[in-house]
Amino acid sequence: MEKFCIECGEKLLGRADKKFCGDYCRNSYNNKFKKDSKKLVRNINNALRKNYHILESLNPEEKSKTTRSKLLAKGFDFTLFTSIYTTKIGTIYYFVYDQGYLPLEDDFFALVKRQ
Repeated sequence: MEKFCIECGEKLLGRADKKFCGDYCRNSYNNKFKKDSKKLVRNINNALRKNYHILESLNPEEKSKTTRSKLLAKGFDFTLFTSIYTTKIGTIYYFVYDQGYLPLEDDFFALVKRQ
C-alpha cells in the first residue's frame, strides 16, 4: 500500500509508519497545526518571563525593597504571576516562579526569592 506525505502529498519511501517525506514538511505541518492554539500561551509566557526578569534585576541579593513606580516603569504586569503563598498569619506573597513580592504600605514592595 502506497503512503503519501500528509503535508505535500509526495510518495513516501522507507518505514511503514512514516508520515512526512522530510524534516521540512514535518516542521511546516506542525507549525501550521499549532500556530493559533499556541499564540495565547506564548504571549502569557513571554509576559511572565518579563515579570521574572524585572523582579530578578531588582532583587539581586534575594531580599530587597522597591516601589510600585519602579516596577511599572520597567513594564511589570501585576495581573500575571505563577503562584500565591499565604503565611500562617495571613500575609500574601505573589510569586513569578521563584521570585516573589509582598505588597507593603505606601506603594512599597518587599521582594524575595524562594529557596
